[in-house]
Amino acid sequence: MSRQRAPHVLIIVQNLPVPLDRRVWLECKALRAAGYEVSVICPKGPGDPAYAVLDGVHLYKYAPPKQADGVAGYAWEFVYCWLRTAALSLKVRRRARFHVMQACNPPDTYWALALPWKLDGVKFVFDHHDLNPEVFRSRFGEPKKLAGKVQLAILKWLERRTFRTADRVISTNTSYQDIAVNRGGVKREHTTVVRSGPDTSVMRPVYADPDLRRGGKHLVAYLGIMGPQDGVDGVLLAADRIVHHHGRRDFRFVLLGFGDCLDELKQQSSDLGLDDYVEFTGRVGPDKIASYLSAASIGLSPDPRSPLNDVSTMNKTMEYMAYALPVVAYRLTETVVSGGDCAVYVEPGDSDGLADAVLELADDPARRAELGTAGRRRAEQVLDWRPQAQAYVGVYDELLGFPSAGPFPDGWPSVDRRSGETTDELRDQWGNQLVDLRDEAALREFAATRIIATEPVRGQS
Repeated sequence: MSRQRAPHVLIIVQNLPVPLDRRVWLECKALRAAGYEVSVICPKGPGDPAYAVLDGVHLYKYAPPKQADGVAGYAWEFVYCWLRTAALSLKVRRRARFHVMQACNPPDTYWALALPWKLDGVKFVFDHHDLNPEVFRSRFGEPKKLAGKVQLAILKWLERRTFRTADRVISTNTSYQDIAVNRGGVKREHTTVVRSGPDTSVMRPVYADPDLRRGGKHLVAYLGIMGPQDGVDGVLLAADRIVHHHGRRDFRFVLLGFGDCLDELKQQSSDLGLDDYVEFTGRVGPDKIASYLSAASIGLSPDPRSPLNDVSTMNKTMEYMAYALPVVAYRLTETVVSGGDCAVYVEPGDSDGLADAVLELADDPARRAELGTAGRRRAEQVLDWRPQAQAYVGVYDELLGFPSAGPFPDGWPSVDRRSGETTDELRDQWGNQLVDLRDEAALREFAATRIIATEPVRGQS
């Protein structure tokens, strides 16, 4: 395929709008920078238009269904989203022929949409975000009744069909890659690991407003989805132990995100008498994430051990590290792969141990300096999105035989990956003063104290 005719990639997402889905948006930007045309079909977020072009990416969106309830509700949600997506794929095709369809699960239903398009010469790439059989087992346990066994069997069948239809499989970690090969029958050479690494040139610590701590000395942060399998109730149990059992009134807790359990968590917070200590922000954008994770002293990864969580990469752990935020996490297989020696690990499910680890770390600024600095450097050197983007674009270059410019062509962007600097004026796009990552002492001090900078920004009066 010639460089003059850029291949067109259609990406399908059902569980989140884009660009709110950070992984998918990074993929879109990587493809665009490499010279590909990109379209996305996804549900609308609040206030989203049905069609828009953002940074050169064509976004086609449909009104999301009402929240599913029960088996029939989930089945209707899948059918509704599939039909709306199929209709929009025709709309995309009328604008411009696409050469590849990429489906991001959940659910594992879009292989059935890929099949008719493959008759038109379209390739199918499966971006494997979730293990749906493990999601079922994690939520409901191993089924004992016929109805549950049938549901699990259907999920496994859908997963097999997705793997077998795909021309290439993109896995978020090596555990998922092994499942694609061993359970899905995919040739290993047709799988590629693309981790959801943070873009450390964008995700980087700032000197945030101390008022975000709401009068506390230490702010403990949780960032992520709040579903039944995410263990966010454990954050509140740990907060209860810290505030009421240990009598520590110098702590505040912020829970950033949304999900099926948000209302239940708010009620639990009230029942535990934590409303003066816990803040729920709801959905937040990158500016608020940067501010809160920079103001916080500790980030929590409370995901309980389950068939899904143990082999899944938790984005929040890597994002905490990008902001030089010390991490306390349950010891899960892939969480340890992400965090390495840059986090404090607690045995899964031990909310008292989680609380005690938070207290010990909060009272040890030298340890926070060590973990926060090491975490930031690991995010830059090991977990960063740049090598992941190169692997991701490489899948398309190989599949289509397209000599792309790669996701980071010369001069785009001009960034020193060790420092993340693009200018001598250390301000981010929202005007926050950035921590100078070239100064190891400044980074260590920030990781320990999270204090407002007293020195003027270079180039400022």
